[in-house]
Amino acid sequence: MKFKAVFPHVCAVVIFTVISFLYFYPVLEGKILRANDSMVFRISSKEIVDYREKTGEEALWTNSMFSGMPAYLISTKYPGNLFKTLDIALRAYKVPVAAVFLAMTGFYILLLAFGVNPWLAITGSLAYGLSSFLFQILAAGHNTQAMALAYMAPVLGSIYYSYRHNAIKGALLLAVFLSLEIMANHPQVTYYAMMCILVFIIIEFIYSVKEKMVPKFIKTSLIIIIPVVLAIGINFGFLYNTYEYGKYSIRGKSELTTETGNASSGLDRDYIVQWSYGIGETFNMLIPNFKGGSSAPFDRDSKTVYALRQNNAASAAGQLYKYWGPQPITEGPHYTGAVVIFLFALGLIIVKGREKWWLLIATILSVMLAWGKNFMPLTNFFIDFFPGYNKFRAVTMILIIAQFCIPLLGILALKNILEEKQNKKNLLKALKIITLILSGLILLVIIIPGIAGSFLNPYEEAYPDWLKNAMIADRKSLLIGDAIRSLIFILLASAALFGFLSGKIKKKHMLIVTALLIVIDLWTADKRYLNADRFEKPVSINKTLTPSVADAAILQDPSCYRVLNLAAPIFSDNTPTSYFHKSIGGYHGAKIRRYQELIDSSLYKECDMIQKAIINATTTDELLPVYDSARTLNMLNAKYIIYNPEAQPLINSKAMGNAWFVEEAVMVNDANEEIISLNTIDPRKKAVINTLFKDQITKSSYPVTENDTIELLSYQPNELVYKYSASSEKLVVFSEIYYPAGWKCFIDGQASDHFRANYVLRAMTVPEGTHEIRFVFEPDSYHYGNRVSLASSIILILLLAGALVVKLRKK
Repeated sequence: MKFKAVFPHVCAVVIFTVISFLYFYPVLEGKILRANDSMVFRISSKEIVDYREKTGEEALWTNSMFSGMPAYLISTKYPGNLFKTLDIALRAYKVPVAAVFLAMTGFYILLLAFGVNPWLAITGSLAYGLSSFLFQILAAGHNTQAMALAYMAPVLGSIYYSYRHNAIKGALLLAVFLSLEIMANHPQVTYYAMMCILVFIIIEFIYSVKEKMVPKFIKTSLIIIIPVVLAIGINFGFLYNTYEYGKYSIRGKSELTTETGNASSGLDRDYIVQWSYGIGETFNMLIPNFKGGSSAPFDRDSKTVYALRQNNAASAAGQLYKYWGPQPITEGPHYTGAVVIFLFALGLIIVKGREKWWLLIATILSVMLAWGKNFMPLTNFFIDFFPGYNKFRAVTMILIIAQFCIPLLGILALKNILEEKQNKKNLLKALKIITLILSGLILLVIIIPGIAGSFLNPYEEAYPDWLKNAMIADRKSLLIGDAIRSLIFILLASAALFGFLSGKIKKKHMLIVTALLIVIDLWTADKRYLNADRFEKPVSINKTLTPSVADAAILQDPSCYRVLNLAAPIFSDNTPTSYFHKSIGGYHGAKIRRYQELIDSSLYKECDMIQKAIINATTTDELLPVYDSARTLNMLNAKYIIYNPEAQPLINSKAMGNAWFVEEAVMVNDANEEIISLNTIDPRKKAVINTLFKDQITKSSYPVTENDTIELLSYQPNELVYKYSASSEKLVVFSEIYYPAGWKCFIDGQASDHFRANYVLRAMTVPEGTHEIRFVFEPDSYHYGNRVSLASSIILILLLAGALVVKLRKK
């Protein structure tokens, strides 16, 4: 009996393993997935990882990009989190295989919590694990997002189990899975999961009032607070650091008062809704190529490429994409699967009670919020009044709620059919209605494809007619082809269910057919966005991290400096600049806000000025006045400039070095005056300082003589040691980013104050004589957070051990 009970679960694990490895079979050949964000992570974390391997400690800060920033959202380990070992064990298959395997396994656990038969649960897990969006984010290298999606389902399953079955067992499961979910380190996915849970709890409360079960609802709600607190506690180190950094990052509120009406207490509205789903684009959940699919170039045999060749414009083929929707660019549609949508629609009729309303409301809410700028009344409401919503960009991502709810309701519909508790006549009627509605809708698209729109985005309207006609023809063909494809899958799924309800097909055969249709439907769609040709041998990928001619030349300099790479998109630079150097730019979604404001106010202009000067200059001497005008770059110690990776770098002789004495403090009242004054002073001689720090400015001037010197003696990402000699009290500015939540300063071992100067830099007044200055990054939040994580981990381990002992004693 025991083996019989365990057998389906063993089969589930085997099936999920085989499916995951079969899809990503190149990993069995030793290849790895080449993905942009994975490479960006490797580049941006290089200095941090090197320091960890050398010292066995965490750097917590890196100077490899944006002139310096905390490492919390790049790569930081929290030893107090004992459940990280479990997370590592669960990822044994490694990403991307582990992400798909755990997504299926997590959804399987969810469905078991809903009382779904294990064999049907396997079918539902395949539907969730093979959803197209998961493969698109893996193709982009969004590994943390993929893992958060994998852990999301068992979190929701634990909540459901707590309210419907056993609050104590559900709470223990919730503590474990929520800990893993938060540990996945993608707050946006976790936030959306909490929104889905909130909808569930609201519906649960309404029904508890209706059924006069409010005391039980309250009791369960109080119980599940405990695992939530424990999960937060286990991850407190990461969460506390992220919260603290959020106040200083672009997700925090700006101190500038010149913001437009698009500002919020978090990100700017325009930035939040930059990636918004078109209202009509929602149909690509049913028909993947409804808006052209992904931002991939047209195929070689397409009419568009043929037209370009005929008009001697073949070189433009790589700049024209199949996708024509309103998003700037996309990896692909949120295709949920035609069969899965069909089952979901069927569930809307045959599933009764609170499950249907929870899943339907959550789905509709996620779709409407994904419309973003195309439905601003709702979007503005959530930005202004829903705590935390304004901290995240790319609102299209909220469709992960629909991605979760749609297959769940679809499987619950199949559960109702297989249990044969409802009248077959009613089930057949519902089946006919849904088949006719969806088939009719798709047929309408096939017959009148213009329903989808003009097949051109606004920018393409200016193209010549010969090109527009070819693009329209290709996009129509893509739409009609996928519409026919979806129609076939729906009709086959409907036929399988009809055969079962009519007694012509056995239950197990119907289930196998349905599972196969789901797998074939999603598998073939997924291959459009992530297939075997995206995998390469490690040696090929490592070649991209080989120093260029410019890199090699710069690396000969043993001093500490920064590099400006004009050969890449400076402030969204995914090239290896940060791998080899301390970069002015970089690639990260949560820069320090003041640095971003410095980019907007002056760095963009200075970089553009230098780039134009380089193009027009015939000798390097002609660049000297330009360098002298680049005040901001100079104070950031941008010593080297890469304009061509395969040429020798330019040396900016005006870079100010690691630290320098200034003669005068220019006192200003607020952030606006800080950033304006910075563009009017000579930072070699003056420092702009906010009156917040007036107590540390003791004199009106600080004369500097030629005998006054300061130099950097040693560098580590989290420790800088300087030696200076001064004939009198001095005001010194450092070319390092000011970040008060962790950087501490010492003069000859004695704690000393430092303050902000020139909008983003560190400064301090120092006594006369020869002394040593030591800056060390020791954020109290990290050490305190680790202690809380350790205590919470131990508590949960004891609770789990206690539950196991109780169960064994009962047996």
